[in-house]
Amino acid sequence: MADEKEAFLSRWSRLKREEPAKKDDTPAPALPPVDSLTPESEFSGFMHPKVKEELRRAALKKLFSDPHFNLPDPFEAYSGDWTGGEPITPELLATLNQARSVLFTEDEKKAADEREAAEKLEGEAKPDEPGRQDT
Repeated sequence: MADEKEAFLSRWSRLKREEPAKKDDTPAPALPPVDSLTPESEFSGFMHPKVKEELRRAALKKLFSDPHFNLPDPFEAYSGDWTGGEPITPELLATLNQARSVLFTEDEKKAADEREAAEKLEGEAKPDEPGRQDT
């Protein structure tokens, strides 16, 4: 055998051709009618490779039509409908720094910056407010 060198792929190809084809002689299991299935039924028989795809899909459709599978997970962040909230008011939008840099035009940016500066000055102009201590 050491004297006779056969290329690896040639040898593998030859042995593969000589190997008898394996046949799956197991019959498809006897299955109940899809209409009689309940969520407690055994569905593993429908997953057999010899079961037709249409029958498998019909059985799975019957299984997943159960309300147990139709309830969204309350802990899943993307399972709820988050489109029903109140829109952001223009006043609140003006206070968001990201909105200033992305959504506003240059004139709107300047106006928002001036409003913010005026509010800061207004707050500092009253040093003797009741309940406020000077330090």
